Amino acid sequence: MNGGSGQIIMLVLMLVVFYFFMIRPQMKKQKEMKKFRERLKAGDKVVTIGGIHGKILEVADSTVLINAEGAKLRIEKSAIATSTEDVLVA
Repeated sequence: MNGGSGQIIMLVLMLVVFYFFMIRPQMKKQKEMKKFRERLKAGDKVVTIGGIHGKILEVADSTVLINAEGAKLRIEKSAIATSTEDVLVA
C-alpha cells in the first residue's frame, strides 16, 4: 500500500507544478491582454497579429478602425497584438 500512495503523491505534485508553471502564467497573460484591449482609445498606435502597424481612429465594442498607410481597416480587438508605445527603442 505504501508504494501506491507514493505514486499518488507524485502525481499530485506534478499537477501542482504544472499548474504553477504552465496554467497560471497563461491565465495571467490572457487577463493582461484583455485589460490592454479594453484600454484602447483613438490615437493609440498598435500592431496587429498579422504585423499591420496603424493608428486607431475609432473604437467600437468588439472592433477598432485603424489607419495604416492611408488605408482604413476595421479589425477585431482580439487581432491587436501590442501597442507601439510599449516597444522600447534600443
